[in-house]
Amino acid sequence: MNIHKRLIVDFSLIIVGLFISSSILAQKTSNPLKGKNILFVYGGWEGHDPVLTRDIFVPWMRSEGAEVVVCDNLDCYTDSTLMSKTDLIVQTWTMGEITNEQERGLLKAVRRGVGLAGWHGGLGDAFRNNVEYQFMVGGQWVAHPGGVIPYDVHIVDHRDEITSGLKDFHMNSEQYYMHVDPSVKVLATTTFNGDHASWIDGCVIPVVWKKMYGNGRVFYSSLGHVAKDFDVPEALEIMKRGIRWAAVSLYEEPEPWINPVYAD
Repeated sequence: MNIHKRLIVDFSLIIVGLFISSSILAQKTSNPLKGKNILFVYGGWEGHDPVLTRDIFVPWMRSEGAEVVVCDNLDCYTDSTLMSKTDLIVQTWTMGEITNEQERGLLKAVRRGVGLAGWHGGLGDAFRNNVEYQFMVGGQWVAHPGGVIPYDVHIVDHRDEITSGLKDFHMNSEQYYMHVDPSVKVLATTTFNGDHASWIDGCVIPVVWKKMYGNGRVFYSSLGHVAKDFDVPEALEIMKRGIRWAAVSLYEEPEPWINPVYAD
């Protein structure tokens, strides 16, 4: 083969390679849940609608092409075979207790690179005695002054894929006051007034964030006190995008995400 033919062949192979890579990237970007193995764990306090929210997100994830295992107990975290095949854990389990063995299984999976996603008390107020679990999640609920009240959610990162294109929106639900890891990447916040606790007037608290724990992507939204909260389009869309982002934890590089700034 002369040099001209070799150059043509090499150039053709490069073009084919670029086309295949572009196609794979486009498929991954457009449908990140397709083919992923997801473990959906639900239970704990019934007031946070674990069953009703299960029935929102499990059918949706399956419609996106994911294989979903649904578990209503925490022993699934001790099943090494199941955990080794899992790409993403979605948990809604408010309060309750987790055994040392169960917690070890969960923490080990996420440190290895399995994604973790959840909302409201189902992730941010589970297992109150377990500080390493809280370290993994990136925050812990401590109060919701006034109970169910009207409040606003402010998008602070308009470039991130989870909040891109979304505008500030309104909720009528529990406004979570949280103790938060300052290294999380905050995507949305809420500002408290002093109507129900005068000493927190003007405090800005994160509502939506993403972070890493070991090699695992962790996504959290404090929205979703009850299933009806996901009737708010932005609350539902944020959660879906966060699940998609966390689902590729084992397949994409960690992001340079640390941004401990809560407001513009």
